[in-house]
Amino acid sequence: MDSLFRGLLPNPSCLQCLSPAGLSAVTKGRNVPVKVSKGRSWSSLQAYNFERLEGYPTNHYVRTIGLKSASYKKHVKKYVVNATSGYPVESEPEAYNPKDIWESVKTALNVFYRFSRPHTVIGTAMSIISVSLLAVKSWSDFSPLFFIGLLEAIVAALFMNVYIVGLNQLFDIAIDKVNKPYLPLASGEYSVRIGATIVISFAIMSFWLGYVVGSWPLFWALFISFLLGTAYSINIPLLRWKRFALVAAMCILAVRAVIVQLAFFLHMETFVFRRPPILTRPVIFATAFMSFFSIVIALFKDIPDIDGDKIFGIQSFSVRLGQKRVFWICIYLLEMAYAVAVSVGAASSFLWSKLITVLGHVILASILWDRAKSLDLSSKDAITSFYMFIWKLFYMEYLLIPLVR
Repeated sequence: MDSLFRGLLPNPSCLQCLSPAGLSAVTKGRNVPVKVSKGRSWSSLQAYNFERLEGYPTNHYVRTIGLKSASYKKHVKKYVVNATSGYPVESEPEAYNPKDIWESVKTALNVFYRFSRPHTVIGTAMSIISVSLLAVKSWSDFSPLFFIGLLEAIVAALFMNVYIVGLNQLFDIAIDKVNKPYLPLASGEYSVRIGATIVISFAIMSFWLGYVVGSWPLFWALFISFLLGTAYSINIPLLRWKRFALVAAMCILAVRAVIVQLAFFLHMETFVFRRPPILTRPVIFATAFMSFFSIVIALFKDIPDIDGDKIFGIQSFSVRLGQKRVFWICIYLLEMAYAVAVSVGAASSFLWSKLITVLGHVILASILWDRAKSLDLSSKDAITSFYMFIWKLFYMEYLLIPLVR
């Protein structure tokens, strides 16, 4: 590049011997490089000749165009590169690009969305809303006080939910590389340090909110969930209860079936409405029904994860009994729960409640049975899809529970 550029210049030694008039004669019509003002491109630079520079000191001119110093060579290369690139000389690339920033924000939100395990977040939010509605006895109960108490419970519980699912991912990175490689820690999108920071931060925020609200039922719901979630996942002696199928199932049942139903109902009944703690028939039904459902979720979640569990010695029921047997145990348990729900709905003294709850549970039971018969148990994708279908049934049940009267 230097040799090419030097070819455009007159010989400096010659220039030193020439007078200004001679310079004009020698260089007339020849292009020489000159400094380009900011914002002008090399391609738009018109040819300059020394006739325009007559009277300019020769020695200064030679120092300007000569290639005697390394700094000048570097200077020349800079302009040649700018000229060949087609960009304005001395211009810099844009430092601010709103589109790139927006894409980065969307990517970050997507990664956190997957880290939070959205199906559990939706299940937690819907269960709290549904159970809270069981404490409503008249239209006047739908006051700002009710909605504030409901929002406090949901936010605190969701913070704790992120802690529990995040902690499980922190201690299951190797297993998830086999079973769930799309999770942020397993895929490397989150480092262990980032994952630990998120988990600790959300646990602190959950307890802080529970303390600020001042509801003892809410605080105990958070505290017991914290203890069971930690014991379920953390890998220290006497803990990591997920290794033991029965204990793991009991942890999930305690949180999903008992704590969510009773603690959040009591939060609304005693703290928000300031009523005595009376467990109503719908609350008892919700606790019993969700006990069946929680057992099914605890059993079914391990069916698509059997490969990783075998490698790392997790003795789930699917590993011990086989996928097919556990699958049909789950289906029969759910069908039994729906049969009980139909009986409870039929015994209601309210016609509207009887019709909705009976018909709703019959429809859900029929859909479940129809999909179960057509499932390909040899396909991991099909099993995972069915597991998400179980969660959809879980959501639908929380739409029906407030109508049980």
